[in-house]
Amino acid sequence: MTVTLSAETQPEVLPYRTFDTEVVALRRLSPSFLRVTVTGDELRDFADNGLDQRIKVILPLAGAGHGGFEHFPRETDWFLPWRALPDERRNPVRTYTVRSARPALREVDIDLVLHGDAGPASRWANRAVIGDRILLVGPDGRFDGPHGGLVWNPPAGAEVLLVGDETAVPAIAAILERLAPGTTGRALMEVPAARDALDDVSAPPGVELLWFFRGFGRTVGDLLVPALRELFPAAGRAADVADLPEGEVLWDVEELTGPSTGYAWLAGEAGMVVALRRHLLRDAGWPKGSVVSMGYWKYGVAGA
Repeated sequence: MTVTLSAETQPEVLPYRTFDTEVVALRRLSPSFLRVTVTGDELRDFADNGLDQRIKVILPLAGAGHGGFEHFPRETDWFLPWRALPDERRNPVRTYTVRSARPALREVDIDLVLHGDAGPASRWANRAVIGDRILLVGPDGRFDGPHGGLVWNPPAGAEVLLVGDETAVPAIAAILERLAPGTTGRALMEVPAARDALDDVSAPPGVELLWFFRGFGRTVGDLLVPALRELFPAAGRAADVADLPEGEVLWDVEELTGPSTGYAWLAGEAGMVVALRRHLLRDAGWPKGSVVSMGYWKYGVAGA
């Protein structure tokens, strides 16, 4: 017997959903980067949006049943129930950018930055093996509309500027791959070591790739901030830009309301991002809305 569901009984399709996945490949790209490829039947519905698409990665909880996800809330609005769980039942959750998605093959690549055992994601990555399970909260390709989790939105014909530390490199790489052939601009990436300049980061001929090798023991942004100031010297204070506290965790995405020939995307450590944004808007005179900035992380603060 065939049962046909009416529109009223069809399950609602929302922009995001939880995907059950398992690790199918691990590739060490460099001293600081590990590419984790996951698979799962549900990934056939994962939306391949490219660019800086953000997702949540839910890591297994030691000692929990169901592969480490016994207590993770599977309802659509999972965040508040997850936050309400006691510490011993709360799975570690971290935000990452999709490096690439192949729904037809039911695969997603996520590039993780390795930094010892300082955080749960890096600790998990250092011990990951084929067959490990993780959950992804990501865009559902069955949803007919914008999924959210994307920031990149330059005006047509704008010269682009992408600036970020190692945590922003996967997003920068994914954006560069989707740029139109005639796009011009620069991508500035600061990484711990020379071997972290990834071979598979490619861009249109008109976009210059600039790698900065910080070395270990230096503060993130030590090279990017002066490099940006040199490339875009001070040109007078923009009258509509308020001062920003140096240590503020910044997530600023404003619509461009006037003309601009440039578009800047800044991401990484929050203090560095604040300094980069302050210079472009306050000193170099870029118009508001032409600079989007995201504090992906902050020294001494654990984040999800």
